[in-house]
Amino acid sequence: MANISIKQLKVFVTITQHSTLTAASEALFLSKAAVSMALSEMEKQLGHSLFDRVNNRLILNQEGQKLLPLADEILHRASDIDDLFNQQQSLSGRLKVGASDTIGNQVAPYILSGFREQTLHQDQKLFISNSALICQRLIDYELDIALIEGKTLHPELVATQFSSDEMCVIASANHPLTQQETVTLHDLENSHWLLREPGSGTREFFLRSVAPRLENWYESFELNTTEAIINSVSAGLGFACLSQLAAQPAIAQSKVKVLNVPLDMQRRFWMLVHKDKYQSPLLKAFMDYCQNWSQQSG
Repeated sequence: MANISIKQLKVFVTITQHSTLTAASEALFLSKAAVSMALSEMEKQLGHSLFDRVNNRLILNQEGQKLLPLADEILHRASDIDDLFNQQQSLSGRLKVGASDTIGNQVAPYILSGFREQTLHQDQKLFISNSALICQRLIDYELDIALIEGKTLHPELVATQFSSDEMCVIASANHPLTQQETVTLHDLENSHWLLREPGSGTREFFLRSVAPRLENWYESFELNTTEAIINSVSAGLGFACLSQLAAQPAIAQSKVKVLNVPLDMQRRFWMLVHKDKYQSPLLKAFMDYCQNWSQQSG
């Protein structure tokens, strides 16, 4: 029977997150030799290689993928044991939260602030990127939970709606269509649009809800930040479909204006966790808080 230690599991999980022995050793504050020895001994005890070695990188193989959910759970449960008799703080450990662009910039700061105030837990890490990268990091156990726009159908992830958002179509403040009380879809024919990069929930909403209703439209630019899109719209480079939360400051400053289009512009916000992820008391508390957040903030 393999006598695997907590240290070996920690080395294993850290390597999956950094892909090289050098980066993993720096993250663990151990020598490269010590990390390599711990991994080698663990693979020897298990009788299986856990990584494929490719050009100095360690790529998790099929055996490693089977071990990762259990290793993650054991490490979290070990942390729970450490904190079992600590009465000063009911929730402990670090919570790694991923958020897509709109939620990360406009919603997550308020969720985290409220969660800290309610639970007194202060150790959270927020990673903001597009929805596709957030989902991949969740699949790879680099994040504990994700908050994104646009539902994912990935079989490894469980999605639960926790809030919703209203999208809008914006134009430069001096565009002729801003003078119309209502803008028809015909008015938007042959229009130019500024889009986020592939993998973005905002781009996905436009391509699913707006683009199919136009016979002809053109991509003016593809940009990877909402701020760049707003500034480009303001400069007259095209229309954009964005979250009202994200566009509101520019609307208030009259940099852009909202077009009243006859479309359902509501989209849902989703909370994602890995289906095999161990749900520690900290993770469960944050999931519950997100579920109740809309009512608390409304």
